[in-house]
Amino acid sequence: MRERPNRNDESRDDESRLGDPPGDGGPDEAARYLAGAVADMALIARRHGLDTLGYLLDMAQLEAEDIVRLRAARKGS
Repeated sequence: MRERPNRNDESRDDESRLGDPPGDGGPDEAARYLAGAVADMALIARRHGLDTLGYLLDMAQLEAEDIVRLRAARKGS
């Protein structure tokens, strides 16, 4: 069986050569996006009775929101 190429390795090579990939808003945008995405996933998890997974996703959302808040506070000072 042929081994599938690892996309992560390729993208890391591109990023190291070129800086952030086009359209990447950096860590602030990533944290905001992830906060919203995991909130949606937590809702789906709970809707399907996956309460522990929903809880863990809520924790990830809180972490992402904290990162956004702390980074904004650092930029404002």
